[in-house]
Amino acid sequence: MTVELEFEDKLAWIFLNDSEMNLLNRKLLKEISEALSKADEKADAMIIATKTKNFCAGADVKELKSLSFEEAIKWFENYLDVIRFLRSVGKPTIAAVRGYCVAGGNEIAMACDFVVASKNAKFGQPEVRVGSTAMGLGVQLLPLIVGEKRARELLLTGKILSAEEAYRIGLVNRVVEDEELEKSAKEIAMDIIENCSPQAFRVIKSGLNFWTELSMINYEVARDLTSLVWLSGEFRERCEEFLSKKKFRPRDFLGITR
Repeated sequence: MTVELEFEDKLAWIFLNDSEMNLLNRKLLKEISEALSKADEKADAMIIATKTKNFCAGADVKELKSLSFEEAIKWFENYLDVIRFLRSVGKPTIAAVRGYCVAGGNEIAMACDFVVASKNAKFGQPEVRVGSTAMGLGVQLLPLIVGEKRARELLLTGKILSAEEAYRIGLVNRVVEDEELEKSAKEIAMDIIENCSPQAFRVIKSGLNFWTELSMINYEVARDLTSLVWLSGEFRERCEEFLSKKKFRPRDFLGITR
């Protein structure tokens, strides 16, 4: 299994254990959704973590570049199932992050209520470098979390942040030593379970989502535009360059007059 589900003290631990980078593909997305559904049935809080060196380095571009338009739509919907669940479930969701948490991985972390990071964690939305869109949640939610100018810098340059930098701009709730990561995530979850009203928690979370959901009204547009980008020659060329570790071929930027 690429996802391991474990239960402890009213908690569900959802461990990503696919590969060193936990690249998001159709199989992994399906297993994450299934694990979240099972966790919702039995647990009061959910922690997404990893048993590998890295949390998640985003989508598997090798798979993306092979998709037809219809397959890309389905891929994006499977991904959105995970994002929507984490944002809407009336229970605490926590991302316990070590290593790389970028692109779709960072979007999954942002969809959680809390993010606890190991000091070695790295965050960012580098999709622009390989030619994708970051419209799975990054474009929509990142400006609301860190502010528009910081979001523009991250989204339009592909800059990667250290855990401390991510904490300073509000992308992360806590930064801890690597050996304290799971313990710290569990402390947050248990504090809520033992001391907070489930009804009030659910209503407050829904209220918070009300204003952030205003940025999500273009989910279908984001899905379709991204699927078209994945079909483009430019994206597929950059994927090949990325996978073969070649220097990206420069292209002209188009403006209003040309």
